Amino acid sequence: MNAARVRLVAAAALIAALSGCGHSASKHPPDASGLPLVNGAKVITRVQRCDKGANAYCAVQMVVVGSHFRTSIDLLKSEQDHLLKLGWSLVNGDTGSERAAESPGHKLRLTYATAYGDLTGIDLGWIKRAHPIALALSHTLFNQTSAMSMMLEVGPS
Repeated sequence: MNAARVRLVAAAALIAALSGCGHSASKHPPDASGLPLVNGAKVITRVQRCDKGANAYCAVQMVVVGSHFRTSIDLLKSEQDHLLKLGWSLVNGDTGSERAAESPGHKLRLTYATAYGDLTGIDLGWIKRAHPIALALSHTLFNQTSAMSMMLEVGPS
């Protein structure tokens, strides 16, 4: 094989490998009913959203509050500890203020952040959330309620 053909085959292999990276391209949002929430936390807003664009995904976006947590960071850290105890593995979030975890077997991916963290990301155009989610996050911030944003997607496997 000549050098040009070798480069072409190598480039095609690289593109094929990279196309499998990133978030799920599932056509249906995952079932969020089994999402493990730390004790004292509850979902106050839930929206199912599918995007068929270049980075296609289906997800369940949620706003979770915990009235007995002193701060949103306390709620977020408690949720993270809860996920770890259940065998979820920590992975990188999409932005610096987000955290993420994958379920055992990598069937689900959960991205989560404090209300302030996600509202900042929305405002700066780093992330997109459904309008009812952004509105609920805003209300929790103004009401000084400990809250976080969650987005559940089908995992990479």
